[in-house]
Amino acid sequence: MNNKGLISEINITSLADVSITLLVIFIITAPMMTPGIDVNLPRTDASLPHDEEGVTVSVNKELQIFVDNEQVQVDNFEAKIRQIINSKPPGIIIYLRADKEVDYGFVVEIVGRLRKAGVKELGLVAEIPQG
Repeated sequence: MNNKGLISEINITSLADVSITLLVIFIITAPMMTPGIDVNLPRTDASLPHDEEGVTVSVNKELQIFVDNEQVQVDNFEAKIRQIINSKPPGIIIYLRADKEVDYGFVVEIVGRLRKAGVKELGLVAEIPQG
Protein backbone atom coordinates (compact mmCIF):
# COMPACT_ATOMS: atom_id res chain seq x y z
CA MET A 1 0.00 0.00 0.00
CA ASN A 2 1.29 3.44 -0.94
CA ASN A 3 0.97 6.19 1.76
CA LYS A 4 2.57 9.03 -0.19
CA GLY A 5 -0.71 11.00 -0.44
CA LEU A 6 -1.70 10.81 3.26
CA ILE A 7 -0.64 13.34 5.88
CA SER A 8 -0.11 11.69 9.25
CA GLU A 9 0.36 14.81 11.42
CA ILE A 10 -2.23 17.19 12.84
CA ASN A 11 -2.15 20.78 11.63
CA ILE A 12 -3.01 23.09 14.55
CA THR A 13 -2.23 26.41 12.84
CA SER A 14 -5.89 27.32 12.36
CA LEU A 15 -6.68 26.30 15.95
CA ALA A 16 -3.94 28.61 17.24
CA ASP A 17 -5.19 31.47 15.05
CA VAL A 18 -8.74 31.13 16.33
CA SER A 19 -7.56 30.87 19.95
CA ILE A 20 -5.42 34.00 19.70
CA THR A 21 -8.26 35.91 18.01
CA LEU A 22 -10.70 34.94 20.78
CA LEU A 23 -8.16 35.88 23.44
CA VAL A 24 -7.72 39.34 21.93
CA ILE A 25 -11.49 39.84 21.73
CA PHE A 26 -11.91 38.89 25.41
CA ILE A 27 -9.07 41.17 26.48
CA ILE A 28 -10.68 44.11 24.70
CA THR A 29 -14.26 43.47 25.84
CA ALA A 30 -13.63 42.35 29.46
CA PRO A 31 -13.31 45.87 30.93
CA MET A 32 -16.62 46.86 29.33
CA MET A 33 -18.44 43.92 30.91
CA THR A 34 -18.16 45.09 34.53
CA PRO A 35 -21.70 45.33 35.87
CA GLY A 36 -22.87 48.37 37.73
CA ILE A 37 -25.71 50.74 38.35
CA ASP A 38 -25.80 53.66 35.93
CA VAL A 39 -24.81 56.61 38.11
CA ASN A 40 -23.67 59.99 36.82
CA LEU A 41 -20.75 60.55 39.20
CA PRO A 42 -19.50 63.99 40.17
CA ARG A 43 -16.07 64.93 38.85
CA THR A 44 -13.06 65.64 41.04
CA ASP A 45 -9.28 65.42 40.89
CA ALA A 46 -9.13 63.93 44.39
CA SER A 47 -10.99 60.67 43.78
CA LEU A 48 -10.32 57.74 46.07
CA PRO A 49 -9.10 54.54 44.44
CA HIS A 50 -11.84 51.97 43.93
CA ASP A 51 -10.91 48.56 45.30
CA GLU A 52 -12.78 45.69 43.69
CA GLU A 53 -12.71 43.74 46.98
CA GLY A 54 -15.05 46.22 48.69
CA VAL A 55 -18.82 46.52 48.64
CA THR A 56 -20.38 49.19 46.45
CA VAL A 57 -23.45 51.12 47.53
CA SER A 58 -25.00 53.10 44.66
CA VAL A 59 -27.70 55.78 44.76
CA ASN A 60 -29.21 56.81 41.43
CA LYS A 61 -31.04 60.06 40.68
CA GLU A 62 -34.40 58.40 41.44
CA LEU A 63 -33.08 57.87 45.03
CA GLN A 64 -33.01 54.09 44.60
CA ILE A 65 -30.34 52.36 46.69
CA PHE A 66 -28.37 49.41 45.35
CA VAL A 67 -25.92 47.23 47.27
CA ASP A 68 -23.67 45.47 44.75
CA ASN A 69 -26.31 45.67 41.98
CA GLU A 70 -29.14 44.47 44.26
CA GLN A 71 -31.85 47.05 44.95
CA VAL A 72 -32.50 47.60 48.65
CA GLN A 73 -35.32 49.57 50.28
CA VAL A 74 -34.32 52.36 52.67
CA ASP A 75 -36.02 50.54 55.57
CA ASN A 76 -33.95 47.37 55.01
CA PHE A 77 -30.69 49.15 54.16
CA GLU A 78 -29.00 49.04 57.58
CA ALA A 79 -29.88 45.38 58.13
CA LYS A 80 -28.48 44.47 54.71
CA ILE A 81 -25.23 46.35 55.42
CA ARG A 82 -24.89 44.67 58.85
CA GLN A 83 -25.40 41.28 57.21
CA ILE A 84 -22.69 42.03 54.63
CA ILE A 85 -20.25 43.32 57.26
CA ASN A 86 -20.74 40.18 59.37
CA SER A 87 -20.22 37.87 56.38
CA LYS A 88 -17.06 39.59 55.09
CA PRO A 89 -13.59 39.70 56.65
CA PRO A 90 -12.83 42.56 59.07
CA GLY A 91 -11.75 45.82 57.47
CA ILE A 92 -14.14 45.61 54.53
CA ILE A 93 -14.44 48.91 52.67
CA ILE A 94 -17.82 50.25 51.57
CA TYR A 95 -17.73 52.47 48.48
CA LEU A 96 -20.54 54.99 48.08
CA ARG A 97 -21.45 56.00 44.52
CA ALA A 98 -24.11 58.69 44.38
CA ASP A 99 -25.44 60.42 41.28
CA LYS A 100 -24.43 64.09 41.22
CA GLU A 101 -28.11 65.06 41.00
CA VAL A 102 -28.94 63.38 44.33
CA ASP A 103 -29.69 65.85 47.12
CA TYR A 104 -26.76 66.30 49.51
CA GLY A 105 -29.06 65.68 52.49
CA PHE A 106 -29.97 62.22 51.17
CA VAL A 107 -26.30 61.32 50.69
CA VAL A 108 -25.57 62.43 54.27
CA GLU A 109 -28.51 60.30 55.46
CA ILE A 110 -27.07 57.26 53.66
CA VAL A 111 -23.62 57.93 55.18
CA GLY A 112 -25.25 58.15 58.62
CA ARG A 113 -27.08 54.88 58.09
CA LEU A 114 -23.82 53.23 56.98
CA ARG A 115 -22.04 54.46 60.12
CA LYS A 116 -24.96 53.33 62.29
CA ALA A 117 -24.79 49.87 60.68
CA GLY A 118 -21.14 49.60 61.77
CA VAL A 119 -19.20 50.65 58.68
CA LYS A 120 -15.72 51.78 59.68
CA GLU A 121 -14.15 52.22 56.23
CA LEU A 122 -16.16 54.35 53.78
CA GLY A 123 -14.92 55.58 50.42
CA LEU A 124 -16.69 58.11 48.22
CA VAL A 125 -16.37 57.35 44.51
CA ALA A 126 -16.08 60.20 42.01
CA GLU A 127 -15.21 60.38 38.33
CA ILE A 128 -11.79 61.79 37.47
CA PRO A 129 -12.03 64.38 34.68
CA GLN A 130 -10.28 63.45 31.44
CA GLY A 131 -7.66 65.77 30.02
